[in-house]
Amino acid sequence: MSTKTISKEAKSDIEELKDKIQSFKLGQIPEERFKAFRLARGVYGQRQQGVQMFRLKLPFGKITADQLETVANLSEQYTNGNLHLTTRQNIQLHYVKLDDSPAIWEALETVGVTSKEACGNTVRNVTASPFAGIDPEEPFDVSPYAQGVFEYFLRNPVCQEMGRKIKIAFSSSPSDSAFTYIHDFGFIPKIKDGAFGFEVIVGGGLGAQAFMGQLAYEFLPQDELIPFIEAGLRVFDRYGERERRHKARLKFLIDPKKGIGLDGFMKLIEEERKSLPYHTYKINTKKVITRVPEDNSILTVEDIATDENYDTWFKTNVFEQKQEGFFAVKVRIPLGDIKSPEARKLADLVRSYAADDIRFTLNQGLLLKYVRLENIPAIYAGLKELGFAAAGFDTLADVTACPGTDTCNLGVTNSTALALELENLVRDEFPHLIDEELIKIKISGCMNSCGQHMVANIGFHGSSIKNGDKVAPAMQVVLGGGVDPDGQGNIAEKVIKIPTKRIPETVREILNNYEENSFDGEYFNAYFRRQGKRYFYDVLKHLGDVKTLADKDYQDWGKVDDFVPEIGVGECAGVMLDLVGTIINDANDRLTSGQKALEEQKWANAIYYAYNTLVIGAKAILLHKDIQCNTHAGIIEDFQNEVINKGELSAIGDFAELVLQINKYEPTEDFAKSYLGQAEAFFAAINSLRNGEADKLVINEFYKA
Repeated sequence: MSTKTISKEAKSDIEELKDKIQSFKLGQIPEERFKAFRLARGVYGQRQQGVQMFRLKLPFGKITADQLETVANLSEQYTNGNLHLTTRQNIQLHYVKLDDSPAIWEALETVGVTSKEACGNTVRNVTASPFAGIDPEEPFDVSPYAQGVFEYFLRNPVCQEMGRKIKIAFSSSPSDSAFTYIHDFGFIPKIKDGAFGFEVIVGGGLGAQAFMGQLAYEFLPQDELIPFIEAGLRVFDRYGERERRHKARLKFLIDPKKGIGLDGFMKLIEEERKSLPYHTYKINTKKVITRVPEDNSILTVEDIATDENYDTWFKTNVFEQKQEGFFAVKVRIPLGDIKSPEARKLADLVRSYAADDIRFTLNQGLLLKYVRLENIPAIYAGLKELGFAAAGFDTLADVTACPGTDTCNLGVTNSTALALELENLVRDEFPHLIDEELIKIKISGCMNSCGQHMVANIGFHGSSIKNGDKVAPAMQVVLGGGVDPDGQGNIAEKVIKIPTKRIPETVREILNNYEENSFDGEYFNAYFRRQGKRYFYDVLKHLGDVKTLADKDYQDWGKVDDFVPEIGVGECAGVMLDLVGTIINDANDRLTSGQKALEEQKWANAIYYAYNTLVIGAKAILLHKDIQCNTHAGIIEDFQNEVINKGELSAIGDFAELVLQINKYEPTEDFAKSYLGQAEAFFAAINSLRNGEADKLVINEFYKA
């Protein structure tokens, strides 16, 4: 197994994590502040006390056989031996001891995998269609662009202090298999007059309030991709909500009713362009190359005995790539869970018969590429031995589910056991629909949509129903989400809440109703829209009647005791009591980082660290005065009104003019030195302003994930 030299940046990050863990254990760092730190390193608390979830960051879901084997070995050594595949093309390891997280991260870096910024208020994993590079319908391969975006924004100071996370996706074709319409930034490839570029969608999102993305560009040239995203991140950083976590996503900032609207957002982006380090940025399209595997096959179709399920599996799980003579194999992974021994065997199977380029899929499965036709029976036999040869990849039979109450603090009900029940239902009662690709079922354990229930044709999220003094576990039923055959995206509509033990009957009634009453060849979502939400409410309302609840209805799937709501404290938001002096130290840390960037001649980075010094320093003074802090723009305005205009800092006349130099000048060496020097002077001034005053405990709102 080949290994890589760990970069100096990664080494520094890992050492810093070790130091912070030790400081936290010694009581030198408050718990809430430490949470914010570890989240940006992929270490996330789980439902069980004393252990963590550790998330990898795998751009566009790509992993090699060696990397997969390494993760399997680490999972076996440090966790419960399970690799959980997510709907964002990542791997999560559960039951990780905090002290073991640096060792896991270090081992991952030796094979080219990171956990940096896998959680937290960062640019999260950049996802893409798993079919990118082999899709017969794609204008061009988007994989190098996803990789380029990942590399450019990793450790970039522009996206280290944001109010909330940012999610980016690339589809391979207009069919939008990457769900770009539910992302902060979504990109669909296009070719215009021979030039490569993208249709651009902004401001989509799921969660408790789902938003459809808005069209920002019909065509954005490829070399303007990075500058556009960076300008958008700068606008979000400055104007995005920070106090009210549930309103702190980009979708709310550009909401046409309550935000600045798309036009306002695009206008601010144009104002940022002068300050960008690059007005155009050429992405290395040779960075992601999938090498065609050598033809080591000694097998023919006759050499491998297939069973009665092979033909159905081949029909639903295999397709011919755009590269003539090669096929891709889609692999169903039940619940997205792979045990370490199976992961190692899967890696060996890839080494024997496929390209060393595995792609995790958005439905918690995986894709094997560049398989020769004569080797497909051997692939099938190997998958069958591992328990991964079920037909119906990404069909009605392939149910997506987040971990729910198995490990998640925010889980309300069990999603995994229900998912298996529904898969069994489809297999046993609707076998003729195993190849139905236009109806998807997705389940989330809560409303936050990690299982992507709001983009399902038939979706569910965890909830509860009260009946007197008793509470039954329930699922909110949503219908009509997903991508239409023409590529049009849809957000599902809430229909009715039903006890979770009655969800199999719910699905049974929905499917029977559809088959009995739809027109010949009518798409499920078209049928739902024709009949309307009220129609389906009437069809299902008898199942939601609490007067008919039986004893079993008070028990969640996989449980024997009656349901008790136990929603833990999530790590998606927090209110932190902080000393003003600690916030001042944060400003000093940014100043130090700016000085280091200046020494390394990274002018744009130095400038952005100087900007953070100014804003965080101003925030500290305002909090000391018990003045609520929200957006950066608000902090700038309030500091002018409450400090400068009251004569407390006479050296500064116009604070906005000082701070917003950042988007008035190009990031040259001269401006970097000047702006950082002004930040140093400001930092000295606010320290002098506080001289002799006692430190003060304040509420410091911040958002960790």
